[in-house]
Amino acid sequence: MDFTLRQIRYFIATAETGQISKAALRCNISQSSMTIALKSLEEALGAELFIRHSKGLRLSDAGERFLRHAQQIDAAARHAADDMRERPDGLSGTLRIGVTDTISAYLMPTLQLALKRRFPDLSLVLFERERVEVEQAIVEGQLDLGIVLVSNAALREDIEGETLLRSARHLWVAPDHPLAALESASLADVAHHDFLLLDMDEHVNTAHRYWAHWGLTPPVAFQSKSIEGIRSMVAQGVGVTILSDLVYRPWSLEGGRIVRRPVVNAVPTMDVGIIWARDRGFPHHGDSLRDFLRVTLRESRN
Repeated sequence: MDFTLRQIRYFIATAETGQISKAALRCNISQSSMTIALKSLEEALGAELFIRHSKGLRLSDAGERFLRHAQQIDAAARHAADDMRERPDGLSGTLRIGVTDTISAYLMPTLQLALKRRFPDLSLVLFERERVEVEQAIVEGQLDLGIVLVSNAALREDIEGETLLRSARHLWVAPDHPLAALESASLADVAHHDFLLLDMDEHVNTAHRYWAHWGLTPPVAFQSKSIEGIRSMVAQGVGVTILSDLVYRPWSLEGGRIVRRPVVNAVPTMDVGIIWARDRGFPHHGDSLRDFLRVTLRESRN
């Protein structure tokens, strides 16, 4: 088996965009070069990674399985490069960070390790709280920085923030579910099937807003604070859900498969960002800290 890191990144770009033309533009290569690179990767793996349809490409079953490995390979290569070219920063003191449960589960383990490696003299104190509590604690000086879903954040004059990551929401279904046969699905299509609603990080309010916007109400078969519970039930065909790519995994804990399909209606992205107190400015007056968070969070989508 012989493939390159460049082919891996071409594959990821194509998987994320669903079109050769958009992936080629992102990677700054010609469409023909992109096509050849993907074909060579498929030959090296001995598997078809994409299924062609009228609007572009979607991942095959093999492509869904390979995507997670590709993302891990790409992330490891980027981290290795960072380790070689970046020396530890001398920033010191204490940094108190408030995070919501989604951030804590899916971003913080990797981010905390990266922060300790880059800023070894900086003492990190982490708190997991609801987004409104993080905002209030920042204003009152109990926290220095928040990493939250800024797509949920209210506009406050005393809080400043920056969006660093936008994660698209897709329909999640079992491979043998009727909706899996569609290239894409509308909310009207989804509304005919049992819906599994995640009750985590204000997701219920977000879901209600976009369903109401289209004048639809899904038949909620189960509402849960456990994303692993929702994931398992989707894989077992109990119902379907709409969640972001940031929390997607093609397997449940029991080994059941989950596939994604685009939603043709306008469903909001899940936006992750950093917030801080406007009157105090960014903590530690550190451009290096802010730049580091920008790069690390944006690369986390891979």
